[in-house]
Amino acid sequence: GGSRRLLLISNSTLHGGGYLGHCQQHIQSFLGQKVKRVLFIPYALHDRDAYARTAREKFESLGYGLDSIHESCDPVEAVRKSEAIFIGGGNTFRLLKALYDNSLIHEIRKRVLEDGIPYMGSSAGTNVATISINTTNDMPIVYPPSLQALGLVPFNINPHYLDPDVKRTHMGETREERIRQYHEEPNTPPVLGLREGTMLLVEGDKATLQGVTGARLFLRGKKPTEHEPGTDFSFLLTDSNPLNP
Repeated sequence: GGSRRLLLISNSTLHGGGYLGHCQQHIQSFLGQKVKRVLFIPYALHDRDAYARTAREKFESLGYGLDSIHESCDPVEAVRKSEAIFIGGGNTFRLLKALYDNSLIHEIRKRVLEDGIPYMGSSAGTNVATISINTTNDMPIVYPPSLQALGLVPFNINPHYLDPDVKRTHMGETREERIRQYHEEPNTPPVLGLREGTMLLVEGDKATLQGVTGARLFLRGKKPTEHEPGTDFSFLLTDSNPLNP
């Protein structure tokens, strides 16, 4: 993980703003001027053409070219040649299945963890950057061969984390209860609940919370803790990663 660079965003659209509007300055400082083109992976949505158009428009407005992997005749080769990778949001199960179907898990891991190219994820793209998609909010509309994901970090994330609304009469499980149920299983890793408008910047072995809201950290067998933007989460990266490259 010495050279990895990740920007893991909770959500691509914040209320009142456009696509990636709330984090565009973070994206520009993350990608910098060395990166000229970004490889976009739109597998989480059904209409990949429309999704690629939206992403291309945004990235071009920020000064970057964008190639969508679904337009490539050889997705593995597209990853091998990429300068930076961005995986967008949508359905996490659909996304992970497509990554497996196209033999991209190992290739993306290698490019990010060994070659050090920047990786950006938003929502489902953030989910698949972690150990597994066990803590996604999405419905299992398709069946990936495994719930194990890219393992770019040795913990899990819950994007779009929601706090219980004390005024509502809805008695269904809260997000916190669902994560607690996950931690009732043995050997489950930490889960970082990223609220809307929040992102985690990982540079090598340093992880910092960025954005406008905060995050809630869940460790197995412990009470959850509350964290503000600017929090140093580097300790989450030191746990031994159960996945081998």
